[in-house]
Amino acid sequence: MKKTLRLLFVLALAASPAFSSFAAEAKRVLVVTTTTGFRHSSIPYAEETLKKLGEESKVYTVVDFARQPDVQVPRKPNKPKDLAPNADEKAKAKYDADMKKYEAEMAKWTPDFEKDVKAKQAEFDAAMSKSLEKVSPANLAANKIDMVIFANTTGDLPLPDKDGFIKWIEDGHAFAAMHSGSDTFHHFPAYIEMLGGEFETHHAQVPADLIAADKQHPANAGIGESWNIKQEEMYHIKSQDRSKVHMLWFMRHDPNETSLQVFFPVSWCKMAGKGRVFYTSLGHREDLWSDDPNMKGRVNPPEISKQYQAHILGGIKWALGLAEGSATPNPEVK
Repeated sequence: MKKTLRLLFVLALAASPAFSSFAAEAKRVLVVTTTTGFRHSSIPYAEETLKKLGEESKVYTVVDFARQPDVQVPRKPNKPKDLAPNADEKAKAKYDADMKKYEAEMAKWTPDFEKDVKAKQAEFDAAMSKSLEKVSPANLAANKIDMVIFANTTGDLPLPDKDGFIKWIEDGHAFAAMHSGSDTFHHFPAYIEMLGGEFETHHAQVPADLIAADKQHPANAGIGESWNIKQEEMYHIKSQDRSKVHMLWFMRHDPNETSLQVFFPVSWCKMAGKGRVFYTSLGHREDLWSDDPNMKGRVNPPEISKQYQAHILGGIKWALGLAEGSATPNPEVK
């Protein structure tokens, strides 16, 4: 009888919300930071921060990274642009210095050197493909991955099965991307459709006065109606159908032309089939990712960094189905 009562007590505990929350395993996340285009210096900080947020929140665990191969491929130098007819002495001096540097670099490009470069490129390509095997649908299933994050990826990544990856998301898995995650797969329409927008261009880094489109969403993170960032590289977005995305943060003007009143998207979420997708164009600067107060060259104070971390953690939790929030398109927001 005592054994039966003890068993019923244990079963009751297991069925209770508190026990279930305690016993539930953290969601399993794969972070991708490979690039075939521009490579952001903030990527190491992104990796560190995403890992830290998972450890601190205990709601997800970064179980692996798909990282850039440690293979250096020399790049052929570009010839400096011709001098303008009206160039001043300062411009001429800079042109002369740039030309000397260019000629010195070009002197290295002998037939044997180019042969070595091609070999290095082949080695890099093979290593990149091996790294991205982790994103194949078979490996995602075998490793029980719940979410994939593209943290400042760029270019046309050699995924082993691009269409299969999109289907994996649409079948009910989570996806998140930060900053140049929208500067990825420009030639793969299914990815742009899944993400809900595409990088077009950017200009000089500027202060950004963001407006909340949904104060209740986890990606608002309690920041409130507005969010003033001291400095960031703000992306112009194209290929976006606002009737298909739930806007989270936006601006009411062009960040570099403040007199130009336009709707300027910054962060959104959406459904892709049964899968949840979260994107933020923020994340260029190291001092957004890291809240280290002693970071050299810091412009954004640690308080803004912590807001950014809360913003992406809220978006990740929502995409994983661990926090409630709307994904209903809200094109009426202006």
